[in-house]
Amino acid sequence: MEAADSTRSFLRDVKRIVIKVGTAVVTQADGRLALGRVGSLCEQIHELITDGYEVILVTSGAVGVGRQRLRYRRLVNSSFADLQKPQVELDGKACAAVGQNGLMALYDTLFSQLDTSSAQLLVTDNDFRDPDFRRQLNETVKSLLSLKVVPIFNENDAISTRKAPYEDASGIFWDNDSLAALLALELKADLLVLLSDVDGLYSGPPSDPHSELIHTYVKESLEGLITFGDKSRVGRGGMTAKVKAAVYAAYAGIPVVITRALPTLVQDFNGFAYGNILKVLGGQRIGTLFHRDAHKWATIGELGVREMAVAARDGSRRLQAMSSHERSKILLSVADALEASEKLITAENEADVAEALKAGYDKALVSRLALKPGKVSSLANSIRVLANMEEPVGRVLKRMELSEGFILEKMSSPLGVLLIIFESRPDALVQIASLAIRSGNGLLLKGGKEARRSNAILHKIITSALPKSVGEGLIGLVTSREEIPELLKLDDVIDLVIPRGSNKLVSQIKASTKIPVLGHADGICHIYVDKSANMDMAKKIVVDAKTDYPAACNAMVLTETLQDLSKRDTLIFTYATVCGLTFPQWWLNIGTAKIQRSLVLFHRPRMNLVIAILVSYIYIAHTDCIVTDDDEVAEIFLRQVDSAAVFHNASTRFSDGFRFGLGAEVGISTSRIHARGPVGVEGLLTTRWLARGKGQVVNGDKDIVYTHKEMSLQA
Repeated sequence: MEAADSTRSFLRDVKRIVIKVGTAVVTQADGRLALGRVGSLCEQIHELITDGYEVILVTSGAVGVGRQRLRYRRLVNSSFADLQKPQVELDGKACAAVGQNGLMALYDTLFSQLDTSSAQLLVTDNDFRDPDFRRQLNETVKSLLSLKVVPIFNENDAISTRKAPYEDASGIFWDNDSLAALLALELKADLLVLLSDVDGLYSGPPSDPHSELIHTYVKESLEGLITFGDKSRVGRGGMTAKVKAAVYAAYAGIPVVITRALPTLVQDFNGFAYGNILKVLGGQRIGTLFHRDAHKWATIGELGVREMAVAARDGSRRLQAMSSHERSKILLSVADALEASEKLITAENEADVAEALKAGYDKALVSRLALKPGKVSSLANSIRVLANMEEPVGRVLKRMELSEGFILEKMSSPLGVLLIIFESRPDALVQIASLAIRSGNGLLLKGGKEARRSNAILHKIITSALPKSVGEGLIGLVTSREEIPELLKLDDVIDLVIPRGSNKLVSQIKASTKIPVLGHADGICHIYVDKSANMDMAKKIVVDAKTDYPAACNAMVLTETLQDLSKRDTLIFTYATVCGLTFPQWWLNIGTAKIQRSLVLFHRPRMNLVIAILVSYIYIAHTDCIVTDDDEVAEIFLRQVDSAAVFHNASTRFSDGFRFGLGAEVGISTSRIHARGPVGVEGLLTTRWLARGKGQVVNGDKDIVYTHKEMSLQA
């Protein structure tokens, strides 16, 4: 048997249960009664009563059973000539009257075989408008349950005032699903079980192989997003009606489970065939649970990718509604939580590093993976810098008077939901999460498997610091690589993808999604040493740029520093031909190796201790620097080199969000749209327009005088 689900621990306190069984369960495809399914249902109800539960049954099927019987009678009583004529559809109320008799006779027979008594109670919509009826209903049911009798309810379709009892959806209840929900509330049930011919609620039609069973329905995340299949082959509404009734009951305080009436029965070791009702009461994760506190139980790990993305979107909207001070307080809480958990973070990170070394990962990857001493404190301090920055969201960027009394504002606004895919570096998770909180964005994170433990503990610490009013769903952690293709399809929920990693990763992401992608496909930096450069300065800059953090993407040039670099185990490449220009070939001896390389190597990401010597040409890339004492040459270089960042007399290692004063960075982009270089808070914002008028209309521009006057940004 399946293990019990901890989110269903409330089932231990259940005593009174309302069970609703639909026409598709009670009858076979041809309309005849499904004796096996009804028999199993009665056996389960008998066992529940024996175990001390009070069970109320709401059954459909009378109209279907009656229609089958009347069709048979009409066939028997018809002549051959009669059968050649067009057949008139049978009256639904007559079908209900005939079928109800047969349906109850079956229940009575089956329950009698189990030494259990049942009672029939037929109700109509109008009955519930009468307070005396409702009072008497409670007294009658209470009396029946005390005698261990099963009350069996059905709508009295035969005398219902509905014009079409199997179609009309108006009134206090509109079908037997809503009747069951109403009775659960009226009779103060502890649980409502809606039995179906499928396992529960799916994300799409159950026949679609891509549809997934939803174990816990979170209204805030799923409402309006589920694609329902066709209505039931019989009965009135199918799954749509069940979900509507379940949401109504659950948010009024009655937990609801939608599940299959009779699966392929699973034998336990004693040979007893357990059905799903008994499994539900046993706390197993069967069917779909509806509960008004479900949003508190559904952990990110239990959610599908769409649910996770929607949860992030909903969390971002709640975050945006907060004041700047409240968002800053959240960041300060995150910073404090990280520092308080430094030992735990370090332990998990050391476990990741040990596994990476054991697996033989590249040294550069292991270097990026390791959180060196002081790193957690450094990350916490960068978050505090973010918290104390000027409010980025809702900032008025432009204010203009369109006409007298008609003011237009351009305002900064969050993008929405970000999907960040990154490799190796767990510190990136902290930076990205803090930027998302500061900018009011929802966030989905997918880190490399080599940082699994580090990412998990960091994610847990950060989301635990989020206030309940925002919810932990604001920041989702994707743990499976297989989920990425599904995430990349969610262009209706996710607003921007930012891949951080190899050229191959970025290119694959761009080719696999309609969602805008912000990322760099090459991580190449150069330093050009002009003939007027101070060689001592140049040597310091080049050595720092490459060896301060070799795992970063840097590439530079200077023959005079080769000795310094070779002492640091740096491999040096030369280029003889660049973009069609021919230069003298340089041969460099490093140890016993004589190495010459062509331009093709120049396009490789510089993730190791590899130096590219670029002769008289600057490639457009990530960050480029010129070392020169000639200001005129420097200005030409700064203006004309079309890289994301261009420096004069400074190490390329300064191309970093924290060093730029951005507090942190979500990545470094070489794209031109919409952000370029180190991407901080501003790169995660867009703009929107707010107009405040006094009844202005266009009307062919006849009645309006445009002023288009620039105004102060201060209101």
